[in-house]
Amino acid sequence: MSDDLLVDESEALVGVDSELRSMVVGVAQHAARLDKALADLVPEFSRSYLQQLLVQGLVSLNGKPTSKASARVKAGDQLVLEMRPTLQSQAFRPESMVIDVVYEDAHLLVVNKPAGLVVHPAPGNWSGTLLNGLLARDEKALLVPRAGIVHRLDKDTSGLMVVARDRATMDALVTLIAERKVKRQYVAMAHGGWTGPKSRSVEAPIGRDPRNRLRMAVVDLALHAGKSARTDVLCLEASEHGCWVQCTLHTGRTHQIRVHMASLRHPLVGDSLYGGAPLGGMQRQALHAYRLAFVHPMTGNALEFHAPVPGDMRQALSFWGLGYNAP
Repeated sequence: MSDDLLVDESEALVGVDSELRSMVVGVAQHAARLDKALADLVPEFSRSYLQQLLVQGLVSLNGKPTSKASARVKAGDQLVLEMRPTLQSQAFRPESMVIDVVYEDAHLLVVNKPAGLVVHPAPGNWSGTLLNGLLARDEKALLVPRAGIVHRLDKDTSGLMVVARDRATMDALVTLIAERKVKRQYVAMAHGGWTGPKSRSVEAPIGRDPRNRLRMAVVDLALHAGKSARTDVLCLEASEHGCWVQCTLHTGRTHQIRVHMASLRHPLVGDSLYGGAPLGGMQRQALHAYRLAFVHPMTGNALEFHAPVPGDMRQALSFWGLGYNAP
């Protein structure tokens, strides 16, 4: 997390209600780290919450604001906490937004997520997420963990997602996904002319890239932590510069399609994290979840949905003369 981001988050909370809590470091906390002393002295709050107060400069030690968790305290030191709601604690709140709902019944809904929308609150995106919009759209979402979200798409990936509207449906959908009974297909635009068979099955475990912790990578499970992953790739069209492919997920690992395509030496257009480059106005990774199919866990009906390819991807495809087989 950057220093600029920390400043922005702190400023976002100016003006909210706060409470000052004063305390004296006791003998039991003498020579302890500041964060450990706080956890002892304010046991009713989580260490995570207290660390957020530290990061935002809301803790004073002997009259001076401090954000250094590792600072050592002495018996008799004066501590003052400014107890404010943090951005994280305020993240799960309703925010009105337009949501493209493809299907809805009493148990679930299917949404077509646009590129650029974050699915779930996280550092740097504590508001304006799909979860916030779901909470505002449906009061039932307040009663379901994570507002019913059972799977995610990356911020810059567009397309279909299923969301539960009650706990029983959520549990059932989680089971269907774990049993690989929810069919998820994507289309993607990738660099490099396609060679070899049109259909390939990539079975390669994925874990944190040992050389760059911000990325995922295909890993050797004998040397690094990871999980098995399988993606079936079908080339729909190709030119000498790139290809238009359909990807079928059999597992749901973080960045799975992006990592597997890069491992084939076909990084996605616009995916700078895995070796892709912008093209034809496409600045995000050219990945779209266009098909979602499953048996409704409550009614038993077979459901299948399709989402048209977004305009930015169609424009980029035309740059290479592709897209005639766009679903």
